[in-house]
Amino acid sequence: MPELSRRGLLLGGLAIAATGALGACTSPSSNRVTSTFGPPTRLSAAPGQSVVERTLVAKPATLDLGGTAVETWAFGDTAPGPLIRANAGDLLRIRFENQLPADTTVHWHGIALRNEADGVPGLTQNPITSGDSFLYEFTAPDPGTYFYHPHVGVQLDRGLYAPLIIDDPRETGGYDSEWVLVLDDWVDGTGRTPDDVLAELSAADGEDSGGMGGMDMGGKSMGDPPFGDAGDVAYPHYLINGRVPTAPDVLRGKPGERVRLRIINAGSDTLFTVALGGHRLTITHTDGYAVQPRETDALYIGMGERYDAIVTLEDGVFPLVAAPYGKKGQAMALVRTGAGSAPAPTVHLTELDGAILEANDLQPAESTRLPSRKPDATEMVHLSGQMAPYRWAINGAAYGKNDPILIDQGDRVRLQLMNMTQMTHPMHVHGHTFALPNGLRKDTVLVKPMSSLSVDLQADNPGSWMTHCHNIYHGEAGMMIALNYRT
Repeated sequence: MPELSRRGLLLGGLAIAATGALGACTSPSSNRVTSTFGPPTRLSAAPGQSVVERTLVAKPATLDLGGTAVETWAFGDTAPGPLIRANAGDLLRIRFENQLPADTTVHWHGIALRNEADGVPGLTQNPITSGDSFLYEFTAPDPGTYFYHPHVGVQLDRGLYAPLIIDDPRETGGYDSEWVLVLDDWVDGTGRTPDDVLAELSAADGEDSGGMGGMDMGGKSMGDPPFGDAGDVAYPHYLINGRVPTAPDVLRGKPGERVRLRIINAGSDTLFTVALGGHRLTITHTDGYAVQPRETDALYIGMGERYDAIVTLEDGVFPLVAAPYGKKGQAMALVRTGAGSAPAPTVHLTELDGAILEANDLQPAESTRLPSRKPDATEMVHLSGQMAPYRWAINGAAYGKNDPILIDQGDRVRLQLMNMTQMTHPMHVHGHTFALPNGLRKDTVLVKPMSSLSVDLQADNPGSWMTHCHNIYHGEAGMMIALNYRT
């Protein structure tokens, strides 16, 4: 059995009404929509439009996490995979080759791109079979910090993820250098694979659903504020830029240097708390959109979320820590600007003991605020599920058995996210951003246990789009739904 950070029946309120539907669900691997597609429409560059061309290869690889070798799947020979960078408005032309022993796709997380390039098998494209290739072409309309990963099964929980940075050529900057920090929870090649983990989770028979069953709770009890229970799997490793804390990535700078941090949580089941010892962070963006700058000692970042921050470097050696919420261990990188000894891999930062910033603590920059407008439609998104048996659902049924949410082009759509479980769910909408009640723009948001959150979406990108929990195990076990434009 994989170590589970929690076990219990997670039903309540409206979710109880969905018990029958959950019990009737088939295994997670059967939660599929099976439409078929022809080749995507080819795009030509508009006059004056720059074209960014890359070749991307997914294949089996042996990776060194810092003294720990693992057999996994990766984009090329590293995890994270190769950074792809472009300017807002550029045409990206990515030729993808699948050398994996399984079907796969590539999803460009957070980009409001055309539907044909979104990378969801059965919904926007056919799966890319082993030995085949696919040409992804899309215009990246908005600057920001994004990443790319597969949208098949639990493949994200291998080494298949990499940063995607879209620059704003008009941005003045105000910083001297930039670091991209990719956070991850790692299990593949440590004696089990993500598919093994999912199989063990799915094998739970429900007999002990009322209690903890002696399982490892990661040092935190169920229901601890502010996020309750935020993950199902206690991982053997937590990484920053593909390195374990005992052999950390070293970020070198100079005292007084202003650095832009682009922080990406590519983890599959872990919410992280991030801090840089001896420093305060000024948060400037979330999910690509500018916010009113806000200083903090530390911040929470859920699966699929991204934050940009500015930090002015002090003199010395400092740990940059990503602590997994509700779990044991941590990820760590080193910031080195001068002489000094490296801290222990288990170092505890006092910055993690005080107030920690959440997304709803931020205010949008006026330039990114979604214009106020009364919603034309309100759609309910009920999140329900349970650990034993391992079943998760939206609107009472697993993906492939629930009815799509139907919207009309041009409408302002209010999505009422209602979480009827004891877990926090990072909810992600493809192809769009949405606004929180205070106007903050995001594409992934943490919905706390037994709570509801209204987000407003402008229906300006027609197609069939996935909406799902970005805990990959929850999504694969059913917590996904299609958001379809009426034709």
